[in-house]
Amino acid sequence: MSENRYYATGKRKTSVARCWLVPGGEGKVVINNKAMEEYFGRKTDHNILRQPLVLTETHDKFDVMASVRGGGTSGQAGAIRHGIARALLEFNPELRLALKRAGFLTRDARKKERKKYGQPGARARFQYSKR
Repeated sequence: MSENRYYATGKRKTSVARCWLVPGGEGKVVINNKAMEEYFGRKTDHNILRQPLVLTETHDKFDVMASVRGGGTSGQAGAIRHGIARALLEFNPELRLALKRAGFLTRDARKKERKKYGQPGARARFQYSKR
């Protein structure tokens, strides 16, 4: 491994991803020591985490290594995308405007709303019975 790696942390929902960009690669993505196709079953998740690399046209210049914990597959893919975008800033700060406009640098703070007592869910109510 080369010593000049770029590191950043990404977050989404309850997932936290640690991402390293290794220059001189051919675009391999390894998540928790598994290939991206093996780790994420859905093509949507593959596309989501590659978005920052495709936007900045660096998808064939870096290998991505990511360690992700917590949440589900959608949240983990979003966390990795956030981490990759922030790591790209470490590599080249001039990419900031393009990444910011695309919304990849903003931490998506939406989380699941808590269930309220006396109700079946966060917003759902038990059906009203008049009689």
